[in-house]
Amino acid sequence: MKKHLRFILRGMHIIFGEVFAMDQHKKARTLLTASMAVFGTLGLFTRNITVNSGELALYRAVLAAALIGLYLAVTKQPVRFREFEGEAPLLLLSGVAMGINWILLFQAYRFTTISLATLSYYFAPVLVTAACPLLFHEKLTGKQLLCFFMSTLGLVLIIGTGTGGAGTGSLTGILFGLGAAVFYAAVILLNKRIRRVAGIHRTFLQLTAAVAVLIPYVAFTGGSSLGSLSRTGWICLLIVGLVHTGVTYCMYFTALKDLSGQETAILSYIDPLVAAGVSVFLLGEPMTLWQAAGGAMILGFTLINELGASG
Repeated sequence: MKKHLRFILRGMHIIFGEVFAMDQHKKARTLLTASMAVFGTLGLFTRNITVNSGELALYRAVLAAALIGLYLAVTKQPVRFREFEGEAPLLLLSGVAMGINWILLFQAYRFTTISLATLSYYFAPVLVTAACPLLFHEKLTGKQLLCFFMSTLGLVLIIGTGTGGAGTGSLTGILFGLGAAVFYAAVILLNKRIRRVAGIHRTFLQLTAAVAVLIPYVAFTGGSSLGSLSRTGWICLLIVGLVHTGVTYCMYFTALKDLSGQETAILSYIDPLVAAGVSVFLLGEPMTLWQAAGGAMILGFTLINELGASG
């Protein structure tokens, strides 16, 4: 495990060292590529953090909110609370959904392989496509219906072989991943209603709301167990909170403003591909041929759907 950590950290150092010498568009693509690749390694680090999923979600939110708050202060981008007063309930709800989403995703990592948890989680855009006609009166095109059907078939392939080669708890993990997808879809849908707060300010406020909700949750479900963490556990916790969330969210939102929707959609699929690679090739976790086919269908048809809606 320590060898894997050194390899990943060395790669991140090289990426950050090269990015400053690039033109604006190339820099944005590199930042988004790097952020997606880092997101894809999340499961590898959480495997070494022995606190429960609620605690891990709380510590991740606290570390990330602190780092992003510092970033906003240093770059002189203050949060103007009066501008979003009417959207405070939506920000609170999206923060709650984000916290629950993380708890369920971390549970998924513990019950099944990183690749299957991530592929199940990436069903979220399909759920958003299905919900938009009901919530926003948007019409589904024939292409969207086909992509929805084929992505759902891909999920059926993953769930239908949920215990094949991955242990008896794998189906439970896949279902946790799907639950995380439901709440991630809720975050996306709530964000469509939030118009006065954009980008990294919105994420900072959502993280703050998640902290406010997760503190009592952790207090009522066993309290803190940070004392049980090993040195490797502490290192991984700091990386998950500061790098995977704080630094990477800053990179992500910095990149978004200089990229088209189509570029963003394509590059976002680096995350699940890296996660699958880490799972199968670095950790040696099993994946059946049918599960691989189901994952390819989810990612492929969701990407086709997003490219049709991106500018």
